[in-house]
Amino acid sequence: MRRMLGFFVRGLILLAPLAVTVWVCWLVFTSVDGWLGLPIPGAGFVVTLVLITVVGFLGSNLLTRSAVNLLEGAMGRLPFVRLLYGSTKDLLNAFVGEKRRFDKPVTVDMMADGGVRLVGFVTQDSLAHLDMPTYVAVYCPHSYNFSGQLHLVHASRVRPLDVASADAMAFVVSGGVSGLVPTALSTGEYATIRIP
Repeated sequence: MRRMLGFFVRGLILLAPLAVTVWVCWLVFTSVDGWLGLPIPGAGFVVTLVLITVVGFLGSNLLTRSAVNLLEGAMGRLPFVRLLYGSTKDLLNAFVGEKRRFDKPVTVDMMADGGVRLVGFVTQDSLAHLDMPTYVAVYCPHSYNFSGQLHLVHASRVRPLDVASADAMAFVVSGGVSGLVPTALSTGEYATIRIP
């Protein structure tokens, strides 16, 4: 009986992520199809991908760049819209844009002896503009959540992680359960920070 229970748990571990992925994809496909009123399953999703790609092409074209700048300028003048638009744009750029921010995984010593550390990503190498020249901005994502906290940390308490940023993000978001565990922790201070 114990062996059968082990097989059941193993099957659950193999099938549950697949089922959740298929369900989320189906939900996205049917939702987009419903919004656009298209009777063919998946057609709305394809139309959305094509539309996003065309807008991206037009946004990078020299002829339409001035229109994009004009639109962004208008968005920047509206109080609530500016906050929502700017935050969303910055978040997307941080993950997939040309100005990616989560590409410097680090650990942060939470105690003087280094006994407790947070895994995060340096998003700004210098906070001199905040009159804190020896500090860096470190974003620490939460596990199993799409949120995190920004910490302003003295550079001497930040150590680079010798892993790919995607591996570090997977490690944190999974609560340390992910098989993508960092393989080496650097013992040096954050290399690119210049402390006066």
